[in-house]
Amino acid sequence: MKIMNERITTCGVIIKDRKVLVAKRSVGEVTNSLWEFVGGKNRWGETPEETLVREFLEELGIKVRVGDCLCTSDFVNKDVLYHLKAFLVYPESEDFRLSVHSETRYVSRDELSQLDLVPSDRSVAGYLVSNALID
Repeated sequence: MKIMNERITTCGVIIKDRKVLVAKRSVGEVTNSLWEFVGGKNRWGETPEETLVREFLEELGIKVRVGDCLCTSDFVNKDVLYHLKAFLVYPESEDFRLSVHSETRYVSRDELSQLDLVPSDRSVAGYLVSNALID
């Protein structure tokens, strides 16, 4: 039996007017042109909350306050077992400066279901819909 490496990864969920923020990865990025919730992999010694603060600053150029953990799920990518933790996130501003994304938008439940989401974020989208957090 092969023992896998394990990592924690995070995503931040910003809800505004009952819609959720998603970002589209730029062409040439690992998740080439797919939609996702902003976030990323934990660095050694970081808490998931610290990871999200760093990732939002790096990817959108904004400061955020991290709220409650909404849900967790596991997935495997390239022989690594990831433990995804999705948190509510509250932005200090919406003056986004995109670095790895080509666009952002707030979407409704129906719009979210039409987007080509990265596979790892589909469970988070399902949680948002099944718990009626977005319309």
